[in-house]
Amino acid sequence: MDKTVIIFYEERNFQGRSYETSSDCADMSSHLSRCHSCRVESGCFMVYDRTNFMGNQYFVRRGEYSDYQRMGMSDCIRSCRMIPMHRGQFRIRIYEREDFGGQMHECMEDCDSIMDRYRMSDCMSCHVMDGHWLMYEQPQFRGRMMYLRPGEYRSFREMGYGGTRFMSMRRIMDSC
Repeated sequence: MDKTVIIFYEERNFQGRSYETSSDCADMSSHLSRCHSCRVESGCFMVYDRTNFMGNQYFVRRGEYSDYQRMGMSDCIRSCRMIPMHRGQFRIRIYEREDFGGQMHECMEDCDSIMDRYRMSDCMSCHVMDGHWLMYEQPQFRGRMMYLRPGEYRSFREMGYGGTRFMSMRRIMDSC
């Protein structure tokens, strides 16, 4: 299996100094003064426009990303998280309210519209039992996204997503 590798560049179009990693990096400034493009050699990563895996997130897989602004970043890439490949089943429980309140639905597959499939107008907490998932603010896997690994997420609002309504979700498969 290929080693998971991402290369970051100070300038757009893969110019300037570079930094290569195969793991999480909470603060890119210890390696580069700024980061405006990246190239994923193998594997999958989330990149963030704030340090410590905060702010806007963007999912990247093998390929070239020549301009951070095209990824929806408001500022340059400031941190990244390696997404380990998961083999096996996927399970997530989504809840209408914070603290696992209101309607609950258990999912094992992608859902392109939480509203249409489950008649839920809001999804404000979840419990990821198996696999790694991406939640999107719009149906059809569009808009801002949030990476979820196994664990309990009691309040999306407290995680910095107040006012964001997640409307679709997708499994991160090992097709990265």
